[in-house]
Amino acid sequence: TLRKPISQSSMADWASKNLNMHTQGIFRRRISISNMLSWNGGSIKKPMLITSNRTIKKEACEMFKLVQSYMGDRQTHMDRNHVALVTVTKCWSMQGLRDELYIQLIRQTTDNMCYRSLAWGWELMAISLAFFSPSPKFQSYLEGYIYRHLDSDENIAQRIKELVDLKNKKTTKSRKKRKQNTEDEGLPISTYAKYCYRKLQKVAVTGGKKGLRKPTVEEITHARNAIVTPSLFGSSLEEIMLRQQDMYPGNKLPWVQTQLSQQVLALGGEQTEGIFRIPGDIDEVNALKLQVDQWRIPSSLSDPNIPASLLKLWYRELEEPVIPQQFYKECISNYENPDAAVAVVQLLPELNRLVLCYLIHFLQIFAQPSNVGRTKMDVNNLAMVMAPNCLRCQSNDPRVIFENTRKEMSFLRMLIVHLDTSFIKGLV
Repeated sequence: TLRKPISQSSMADWASKNLNMHTQGIFRRRISISNMLSWNGGSIKKPMLITSNRTIKKEACEMFKLVQSYMGDRQTHMDRNHVALVTVTKCWSMQGLRDELYIQLIRQTTDNMCYRSLAWGWELMAISLAFFSPSPKFQSYLEGYIYRHLDSDENIAQRIKELVDLKNKKTTKSRKKRKQNTEDEGLPISTYAKYCYRKLQKVAVTGGKKGLRKPTVEEITHARNAIVTPSLFGSSLEEIMLRQQDMYPGNKLPWVQTQLSQQVLALGGEQTEGIFRIPGDIDEVNALKLQVDQWRIPSSLSDPNIPASLLKLWYRELEEPVIPQQFYKECISNYENPDAAVAVVQLLPELNRLVLCYLIHFLQIFAQPSNVGRTKMDVNNLAMVMAPNCLRCQSNDPRVIFENTRKEMSFLRMLIVHLDTSFIKGLV
């Protein structure tokens, strides 16, 4: 769901307080805010945002050249993948550069007369949002900018035409001009904006890429492809099933769910102490996530905690939880009643019901006494670690969250103990 962010007047007020106002000419006249936030073909001598950090000051000016290079507005010997990798790695490593990158992208995608350059600017924003979020104080500003472009394709085409006409009137000499193009080259801007808007909501909560390994070219490519091809992570169950229809048309369940579950068992997860509680190495989990998103399960896996951690992440990142929000109250109201809890499952949409039953059947394997002796994960522990991945409390009140967490765990425990999932055996 899209919520309308802060107004343009509030954004202008934010800009007046946070922009590091640039000057020009021999009299060092200050550039207006509108010019500060309009496409610039030259370089910048100081950051866009106010900062006292000397390293950030230097890196910001170099990063502006990288942004121009990615957008095709500056010549470079590097290919665009490498330019994106260098840019993203700088910001991923140095938190102080992140807002600077986003404000530079806002500038270079405003009043840009070249559609291809404009699209590549939005593409770089989408890639960046896969790795790191803006600061909380900058988030609403970026959100407002993206929001204004959700349905702006006609306005953008008209604006580019006006700017080109204006420039042609001013410049009558036949000198070499920057390529001007109002035709759609690739995706509409609204497609990028809608993707960026959803991505911003998620990354603001998850915090982006974790681990010690720096971003890779493969991750850059994956982030770019996700704009058009939704990832198996963070999408809705319906989108995931639609995506797998060509490759696995007969499957009733998401391929990613069944494959990761089978991997946990194949690697002896039901005999591994602390399974689902002890996290797998985050860099290994990230690497597996990339592979799974390309419909591949590597044969080199040896630690069951890796697929187990990724499986939990898949459930947690679903756009809508396995148990949809409209059933949440019913779940926490029946957390002590086995029959009522089982009845709620039968009310779920068919796809959600199958996915949930598969998960419960999977957890029931771990809940067997012979396995609990090895894993030290009894039914209460299993319910505790998996409930937050199936149910999402919408309240912001810490007391409500605390109280509901106990009920969520108890509800899932009821299902693990009492739900008949025998029909799931052999289902894929």
